[in-house]
Amino acid sequence: MKEYTYPSVLTIAGFDGSGGAGIQADIKTTSALGCYSTSVLTALPVQNTQGVKNIYTIPDSAIEDQIDAIFEDIYPDAIKIGMVHTSALVRIINKALKKSPKVPVVFDPVMVATSGHKLIEEETIETIKSQLIPLADVITPNLDEAAILADMNIETVAEMYQAGKLIQKLGATSLLLKGGHLKSKELTSLYFDVEGKVHEFHHEKFDTKNTHGSGCSLSSAIASYLARGMSLVEAVQHAQDYVHQAIYNGKDVLIGKGNGPLNHFFNPIKLIKNELE
Repeated sequence: MKEYTYPSVLTIAGFDGSGGAGIQADIKTTSALGCYSTSVLTALPVQNTQGVKNIYTIPDSAIEDQIDAIFEDIYPDAIKIGMVHTSALVRIINKALKKSPKVPVVFDPVMVATSGHKLIEEETIETIKSQLIPLADVITPNLDEAAILADMNIETVAEMYQAGKLIQKLGATSLLLKGGHLKSKELTSLYFDVEGKVHEFHHEKFDTKNTHGSGCSLSSAIASYLARGMSLVEAVQHAQDYVHQAIYNGKDVLIGKGNGPLNHFFNPIKLIKNELE
C-alpha cells in the first residue's frame, strides 16, 4: 500500500463547549478542507451560543508542553493562532515559533466574542502588538478588534482603509480586515498584502444570526489553504468563499438560543477540488 499524508494544520486557541467557535470550529474547518488538525488549548472559556459565562486559565507550562509535543511529532504545514489572553502566553508562543523552522502563521486576534463579550486582558494587547503580530504572515481582525489595534472608531469602508494601514505599521506582514459589522447591504473585506496593495472582497449579506465562530473558521480556512500550497492572496480569497458558503448553508439551522454556528460540512471537498484544478 502506498503511504501518504495530509497537510497538517496546528490550531493554538481556546475552547468552545457549544462547538461553534474556538478549537472546535478550527478542527471542523481544517478537516472539512482536507487537512489534518492538531491543537493546543490556551484557555477554557465556559460559553454557549448566548455568550461567555467564565474563562478558566490553562497553566503556562501545560501550554508550552502541548506545543513541544506537537512540534516534535506532527510538525505543522501551517499554524493558526486564536485566543491568546495573557502576556505570558504571547511570550510562550513567540518563543516556540522563533526556535522552529518557518511555517505560515495565521493570527486571529480574538478580543471580542460575537456576543460582544471582551475576551482578553488589557495588558496583553501591547504584548500582542510587539511580539505576535510581527511573527504572523496574516492577521484577521474584525472591526471591533481592528478598532482596538488601531485605536480608532471604524464605521465606514474609508475608515477600514485607514485602520488597516495603521495596523500594518505595527509590523503585520499582511492583514485581512473583516467588515462584517459594517451597517451596509453587502459584506466588504479588505486584504492588505505584503507589498502594501489593498484587495477588496465583496459578499452578499444574509439575514441570519448563525455566525458564531465565523472568525475562527475564516482564519483556520486560510491556514488550511496555505497548508495545501496556495499563496496568501489565494488562501485569503478562497477562505472567505468557504466561510460565506458555510454561513449560507447554515443560515436557517436552529442550534442553541443565541448566535448559532456555521455549517462547516456543506460540501467543501467539492469546493476544494474546483479551487485546486
